[in-house]
Amino acid sequence: MPAPRQLSLNAFIYPTGHHEASWRHPDSRPDRITDIAYFQELAQTAEAAKLDAVFFADGPALRSDARFKPDYHLEPVTTLTAMAAATSRIGLIATASTTYYEPYNLARLFSSLDHLSRGRAGWNIVTTSTDAAAANFGLDEHPPAADRYARATEFVEATIGLWDSWEDDALVVDKSSGTYADAARIHRVDARGEHLRVRGPLNSPRSPQGRPVLVQAGSSNDGREFAGRYAEAIFTAHQRLGDAQAFYSDIKARALRVGRNPDHVKVLPGLSPFIADSPAEARDAERELNELTIPAFGLEQVRKMTGIDLSGVGYDDEVPQSWFEGFGDLGDTTQSRRSVVAAIVLREKPTVRQLLYRLAGARGHNVVAGTPHQIVTVIETWFRTGAADGFNIMPPVYPTGLDAFTERVVPILQDKGLFRSEYTGTTLREHYGLPRPESRYAAEPLAGSTAS
Repeated sequence: MPAPRQLSLNAFIYPTGHHEASWRHPDSRPDRITDIAYFQELAQTAEAAKLDAVFFADGPALRSDARFKPDYHLEPVTTLTAMAAATSRIGLIATASTTYYEPYNLARLFSSLDHLSRGRAGWNIVTTSTDAAAANFGLDEHPPAADRYARATEFVEATIGLWDSWEDDALVVDKSSGTYADAARIHRVDARGEHLRVRGPLNSPRSPQGRPVLVQAGSSNDGREFAGRYAEAIFTAHQRLGDAQAFYSDIKARALRVGRNPDHVKVLPGLSPFIADSPAEARDAERELNELTIPAFGLEQVRKMTGIDLSGVGYDDEVPQSWFEGFGDLGDTTQSRRSVVAAIVLREKPTVRQLLYRLAGARGHNVVAGTPHQIVTVIETWFRTGAADGFNIMPPVYPTGLDAFTERVVPILQDKGLFRSEYTGTTLREHYGLPRPESRYAAEPLAGSTAS
């Protein structure tokens, strides 16, 4: 009899917290966001609660005005490697862009992280949405979405080839015969496409998971198609249960159409919980953070997400709905985060102030304020009704928001049988219930080395 289905839960690390004003909160630690001991402590907190993974977002540009918010990060693979040394079970997921990396370098980075962590690495695949990145890499303009996803497809194929280029039994390490590796089991990749050429093989053996877990964080049409083909976990943003259910069904169907097992594609929406002893206290905590926001910063974030400038509209005037018509609740989610914002405007008819507050909490992800049991009810409802396989937990303020979730919400989930009380595996794949893939070269006949 199969084991009961259980939640997957990640701690989404954002140095001071996911609320845009978190750095101004008395509990946050903006003074420690370049202190590796701080991140090691966060990982240890998540591991003590038996969470599946910690996850780092990243981007190759300063994305917002540094006058108003600390929007810089330590490089995530380096940071996670140091966090691996302070933990033993928690998964380690880093974001890296297929637009601004090369497959060989990226494959080495994540293979190294997987080796050093003994099988806990995951790669969050992004194509990068910010135009500001292009000039940092000698480009006149950011490539359009279709071109970025075309390159991403070639990139992932080449990277998987590199990870597979050493078969599992390629290492012999026979001192008596003087044979270190079986050259016939080390393969060139020779990936050639419109955007990339990669020779291979990788200059390190296959890592403990075979391949790091492939994670994806785009919900546009191109992103969904890409995720259905490659992603083993998908990070997404939804405000409403019905929208999340529709996305979940769509992703599972896309995976099935390309011959994949839908159960091996974990859909993990973002959830940013304000947790308190009473609903009123939780709402007060959210209101206090909202009142620390800086309007100029929020308006610029709206402009970046939607292309619409609200700076000429009164702060307490209703957001003009006509400006957002035509790209709201669309099945064709060409720009997914823009659609989330538009849907809020069209359904809720907020003032500019109210819209900025709604987005300040977690950039369009679902913000829930309530008691621990109310947070659990939301999690369980989405999990049991085909909206999520788990969640990316996005505390409004770090470190106290993570402490509140792990100490007050996780035990209830465990008591209800929805989440593990102990780790049963040692790798991120085992935490997610994913199989370890064979090398794509494993079934090939041996005909001497292809590595030279």
